[in-house]
Amino acid sequence: MNKILIDTSIWIEYFKSKSKYKIIDELIRENQICTNDIILSEILPSLYVRNEYELIDSIKHIDKVKININWEMIVQMQIRNYKNGINKVGIPDLIILQNVIGNNLIIFTLDKHFELMKKVFEYRLFKYKD
Repeated sequence: MNKILIDTSIWIEYFKSKSKYKIIDELIRENQICTNDIILSEILPSLYVRNEYELIDSIKHIDKVKININWEMIVQMQIRNYKNGINKVGIPDLIILQNVIGNNLIIFTLDKHFELMKKVFEYRLFKYKD
């Protein structure tokens, strides 16, 4: 089974209200999720500031997918986005998308850029209705 990469946007909502995203607990129990260094670098600082060390420890034990950046591919991805009217996609999101595609992952996100880029690139989005 393909792992599900939980994007920062989902983690933020999960931390706000675990009851809204109970699916995360289920995916964790089933060892279906993964993370990467970009997502960790986005979520860990605020957890450290709030002294959430138990949560930090739990997150650090999630399978981590190595990021191998192909910068030429990132440039080409952004060009394809522009040609398809998709603007303002940040480099971190392109690196995350490259990570998803290169490792055949499924991405769970609230970021609308990923929904738009689905029209241009082939990858899977995790669909969830609360």
